[in-house]
Amino acid sequence: MSTLVKIINKSDYNLPEYATPASAGMDLRANLKEIKTLAAFERAIIPTGIFIELPDGFEAQIRPRSGTAFKKGLSIPNAPGTIDADYRGEIGIIVINLNPEPIQIEPGERIAQMVIARYEKITWESVETLTDTDRSSGGFGSTGNK
Repeated sequence: MSTLVKIINKSDYNLPEYATPASAGMDLRANLKEIKTLAAFERAIIPTGIFIELPDGFEAQIRPRSGTAFKKGLSIPNAPGTIDADYRGEIGIIVINLNPEPIQIEPGERIAQMVIARYEKITWESVETLTDTDRSSGGFGSTGNK
């Protein structure tokens, strides 16, 4: 079963799509007119030409593509980035070049992946104590290394 999401595509490329039946994410492409060069550790917002209308209770998570991150050093500094259901602007991808050398982003290049995820809203309940667990307040490495 799938959820219907409204989309406007002002890019020169096809709609984002799942590469395989079991893919969680859809690739997003750089909607550029010319090559964009990023210096080492430079950040930029790359337009996609994509606008979406998510139903309430859903978010779009923007994540790096593993191949692009490995091969070029292109990543997303706020990964995963969240697009809220009430946002109607163009999806822009915040990228960073983690390569010590400049890299180029080509028009139409797959630069990120978008995962649509359902989420729950919560209501806080103020209490004086929390239920005890085996882990309790142990954090950062408290469950061991093996």
